[in-house]
Amino acid sequence: MNIILFDDVKRSDLLPLCYTRPCADLRVGILTIADKWQHQTSSEVSFLTQDYLSQKHPHTYTSDNYYINGRLLPNPELIQAIKNLEINEELIDNGILLASRSADIKSLVDFSTEIYSEPNFNGSYSIVNFAYDIFSLNGNEIRSDFKLITSNRVSAIVSSTNILIGDNIFVEEGATLEAAVLNSTDGPIYIAKDATIMEGALIKGPFSLGKGSTIKMGAKIYGDTSIGPKSKIGGEVSNTVVQANSNKGHEGFLGNSVIGEWCNLGADTNSSNLKNNYASVKIWNYTKRRFLNSGLQFCGLIMGDHSKCGINTMFNTGTVVGVSANIFGAAFPRNFIPSFTWGGATGFATYSPSKAFETARIVMERRGVELDEQEKKILMQIHNDSAEHRIWEKKIINT
Repeated sequence: MNIILFDDVKRSDLLPLCYTRPCADLRVGILTIADKWQHQTSSEVSFLTQDYLSQKHPHTYTSDNYYINGRLLPNPELIQAIKNLEINEELIDNGILLASRSADIKSLVDFSTEIYSEPNFNGSYSIVNFAYDIFSLNGNEIRSDFKLITSNRVSAIVSSTNILIGDNIFVEEGATLEAAVLNSTDGPIYIAKDATIMEGALIKGPFSLGKGSTIKMGAKIYGDTSIGPKSKIGGEVSNTVVQANSNKGHEGFLGNSVIGEWCNLGADTNSSNLKNNYASVKIWNYTKRRFLNSGLQFCGLIMGDHSKCGINTMFNTGTVVGVSANIFGAAFPRNFIPSFTWGGATGFATYSPSKAFETARIVMERRGVELDEQEKKILMQIHNDSAEHRIWEKKIINT
């Protein structure tokens, strides 16, 4: 199968996380969506995404292409239905194109229709409609991914200084754990190669820790949490997904949240995930350009790539932070912070791309990654596309 994972019209509901990546490059569970399709179909996958992302995430066409919605999470029933498609057939449900098979070379324009014809698939599946679906679906996806990637494998033996509760723990060779407590009675725990769990850490599954990542001393990690590769996590974290290469290295609470790549949360950063009146959380929606009711009682922080916050930052329930934002100062900032902004509760100014690039260059070099011209072009496109939000943001601050 030549699988092409396409972004559809609902991609804008996943901003700011999909400013910097195709929908299928989002991590939900242990793996990214693209990795799930590759593992479960034993096929190579490519991406059909926005023009400014396509050089970094190219697509590959053949004479027989399976176009699959990049927000769609695979399962055996769904995969079989897609494999059963004939040329020029589509799989549709709830007005959404799930998949199509075609010999034609298609572009994003072909998937821009919002409402499709009558449904022809009534099976079960999960799809990421909004950014908060990532943490909402995360526990089940960890369980699914754990079964997939540990099948016929044997866990490494860990030091006897650790306390292991339950038999649903898998540790890859090269990981280091000392004097930690891992409880898998409510869900699996997966520790990847070269990851480190320091002394005194308390971890409850479902949980996954990516390659080269670190859980710091005394950290308290609750279930339904995924930490992507090369990240550092301390303090208290619950039902959160960190995509990759980001740090929350100190005390402070983060719950029901999604953090992008190359982010840093300063010491004692805290994010509220529950309103004082226990009401449903409203969250900024890029498509509608206003706050929408999420229907969730628990919803914390959504933060795009390359954003940072200073020590003692306090985020309101359901705060959305764009790409390359820098937040600091006392009191709560607004709960929608546009991309390329600099400031806090007293107001924001535009964060110039040149300064943002310099910070990104230093941060990425620390992990041996170059901020190349391709990445700069992506960030510059995001800066231009998000200009309207910075104008609107001034209106919000002044009212």
